[in-house]
Amino acid sequence: MDGAAPDGAAARVRATSQSARPDGRGAGGQHRLTAVKRGKVTFVGAGPGAADLITLRGARRIAEADVVIWAASLVTAECVTEHARPDAELVDSSQIAHEDVLALYRRAAAEGLTVARVHSGDPSLWGAVQEQYDAAVELGLEVEIVPGVSAFAAAAAVAGRELTIPEVAQSVVLTRLEGGKTPMPPGEKLREFARHGTTMAIFLSAARSGQMADELRAGGYPDDTPVIVAHRTSWPDELTLRCRLDEVEAVCKQHKLWRHTLFLVGPALAASGTRSHLYHPGHFHTFRKPDRAARRELRARRTS
Repeated sequence: MDGAAPDGAAARVRATSQSARPDGRGAGGQHRLTAVKRGKVTFVGAGPGAADLITLRGARRIAEADVVIWAASLVTAECVTEHARPDAELVDSSQIAHEDVLALYRRAAAEGLTVARVHSGDPSLWGAVQEQYDAAVELGLEVEIVPGVSAFAAAAAVAGRELTIPEVAQSVVLTRLEGGKTPMPPGEKLREFARHGTTMAIFLSAARSGQMADELRAGGYPDDTPVIVAHRTSWPDELTLRCRLDEVEAVCKQHKLWRHTLFLVGPALAASGTRSHLYHPGHFHTFRKPDRAARRELRARRTS
């Protein structure tokens, strides 16, 4: 079955109480099993902000929920109000602590409620989801994660850039500058990641953009490395700026970008689209045979 029915938890509880007596006997005096609804928590990736960038599955889970928990500071109100039931309980998590959220999960387990926990972007990145997921499992709740569009993918789309250009960059490093509120593990230093010279998406670092640029240069990126500065991508006040690495700090100060900003960095951001082998006539796969002459040409290029 795909989630809860559209009626509220209270109606389901009333229906159960009417069909069975406290001694387990039904209206006719015969013993019958009382169905107990298991609570559920779904972690929904809301995407970068725009209400229409949430997935269809995510929208369904919000519409099914008795309780919707969301951070108003990170998720636009429309992501919730356009999909939640009129009788759903809406909780702004930016106003409460983790312990308060766990209290809601405990209530969901006790009352058989369906909860949609709405996170910005994709829940797998910097969302404090794992600690919540583990707690929900321990409480005996059914748990589900619905992925969402990450801000780095939305920023690349707005900028009209592919992050993996053949023969230029074939990897994307997702990271942040060390020294913030959450310690970085040993070995995870921005300058060390920069030594790969590939595309990087750097989160949670706008307040220290000068230090970020210094670390990237120390890792080998030259001053003229292209950078895309993406602020509140897909929100009504979104801002997308292009600059060089040695201009990043000045750009952030000029536009007062301290929060809700990520950086895309690397040579792929300025490279022309080189020919992909995937659609080359000399390439073959299960559904297509190669052109023989093009195949010989492609092999010659690979060995040269």
